[in-house]
Amino acid sequence: MGSVRPIKISPMASSAVCFIGFCSVLLGFVVGIQASHVVYRDLQSIESSPKDHLPYRTAFHFQPAKNWMNDPNGPMVYKHVYHLFYQYNPYGADWGNIVWAHATSTDLVNWIHLKHAIYPSAPFDINGTWSGSASFLKGKKPAILYTGIDPQRRQVQNLAFPKTLSDPYLIEWTKPPQNPLMEPINGINSSSFRDPTTSWQGPDGRWRVIIGNKRGHRGMAVLYRSKDFVHWTKAKHPLHSAKDTGMWECPDFYPVSVEGENGVDTSVISKSVKHVLKNSLDDTRHDYYTIGTYYTNKDRYIPDAGSIDGDAGLRYDYGKFYASKTFFDDVKNRRILWGWINESLSREDYIKQGWSGLQAIPRKIWLDKSRKQLVQWPVVEIEKLRVNGVHLPRTELKEGSVHEISGVTASQADVEVTFELSKMGKIEEIDSNGLKNPQYLCSQKGAAVEGSVGPFGLLVLASKSLEERTAVFFRVFKSQNKYVVLMCSDQSRSSLREEPDKTTYGTFLNVDPLREKLSLRSLIDHSIVESFGGNGKACITSRVYPKLAIDGGAHLYVFNNGTSSVMISSLSAWSMKGAQIKYL
Repeated sequence: MGSVRPIKISPMASSAVCFIGFCSVLLGFVVGIQASHVVYRDLQSIESSPKDHLPYRTAFHFQPAKNWMNDPNGPMVYKHVYHLFYQYNPYGADWGNIVWAHATSTDLVNWIHLKHAIYPSAPFDINGTWSGSASFLKGKKPAILYTGIDPQRRQVQNLAFPKTLSDPYLIEWTKPPQNPLMEPINGINSSSFRDPTTSWQGPDGRWRVIIGNKRGHRGMAVLYRSKDFVHWTKAKHPLHSAKDTGMWECPDFYPVSVEGENGVDTSVISKSVKHVLKNSLDDTRHDYYTIGTYYTNKDRYIPDAGSIDGDAGLRYDYGKFYASKTFFDDVKNRRILWGWINESLSREDYIKQGWSGLQAIPRKIWLDKSRKQLVQWPVVEIEKLRVNGVHLPRTELKEGSVHEISGVTASQADVEVTFELSKMGKIEEIDSNGLKNPQYLCSQKGAAVEGSVGPFGLLVLASKSLEERTAVFFRVFKSQNKYVVLMCSDQSRSSLREEPDKTTYGTFLNVDPLREKLSLRSLIDHSIVESFGGNGKACITSRVYPKLAIDGGAHLYVFNNGTSSVMISSLSAWSMKGAQIKYL
């Protein structure tokens, strides 16, 4: 048993518990994310009863009052009002009957749910109104391109305009008679032709848009051009494609500044930007991106050397995070990222609870100084929900210790901690094979496995005696005389319930632990934990469903299960108020 050292936290005293209960890791079975476009014919065969599962409803994440939600669609800001549309089933908690539901906000935290904006109403979308994006035409006129399912079950691309431009809430939408604008002809697979991006204008003034597609197992971004946003012509070649990547869902293509954190409009093309191409891979159910150069003379995008397409490439989030979409917020000059977080429950369980799916907290996203990856951070507005903060002075976290951070509502909290590793003894070695799969490494060397430098970090949504805990932590290795930092989210002991998926997630963090502090921030909201390592260089989102650590039974701890002491240079934690949600 390691030493126990009490930590003094202002304004409230903390308690400390021994490092007990950390024995063998129980690995959960894997429940794969449901495909965005799977249809279940027996949609309402299981009775929904949301009142029986209130402990897992979130307080400050975006979700409708009930039923199924998946992809975020067409996010934008119009007349200083933020809009989020999303894929929604009005009739049940499983996928089906999809419409574009609609909500608005003035701060990205508190939301008003409005009536559905786009729904099946004409032959070109009679069997479904699937994902798409918003663009702004001349005069700041919003336009939405979306995928409709026609009577032959073909995926076609359609256009919608707001009925009243003077209405900042954009409640009414109309569909022009020219729909569908783009159809799956000339060899395009009609069942793999969906999710148009935000459009951009090239130097010639013509609009461009890409649509997710595949040919065989080659994923591709099919490119179309238009002079008037109504009549579109398919380009002879895709903007980009990659072999062995499968269907590209929900593509996103946008510029990022090389000169700082500010965002830029989607149509900006200059030497001061790089471009990002993100794809949601249907085969893996993860979002991947590359950073590269957009060559306007050829309408081609080429990833930079070392920026890899597919499963070996960079991800926005190394946990649950899919079908994401960004938009440029011209009010605050930033680019904001939305992402869908699905359940880690069986289909039967989430239908019984009467709801399924969350949106991640919107994140500001920008290019790292290295120009080799993106950085993400929760929008600053979420901090207005912080109350009753507790703060820890510089403290040593000795070998094998666990300390409770009391004074916060642990089931609904925001915590930031920074660690220093000024002294490191013998460090675990890792070979090149160990560097290939950080998620597997996290599953083998979880929070219960003692190391030399780490694991150290947070135990969130933990029960009092640690029978349940979700561990978010760092572990330092050495490989070829270089330090390697592993970041993990270990759900293996997150619940005494047997049914939920308890997959452990992980990634490597591009930080030098001798020259830089290791920072960790976790947003905890009943059944979701969003964690940001290295000031947003790595993100991991988890869904957990504890049996004991719910509401007042949840606790928050900081721990070190390594043989080397770790210095906490700062720790702050806050209870989080609930967001204000209204339904009209």
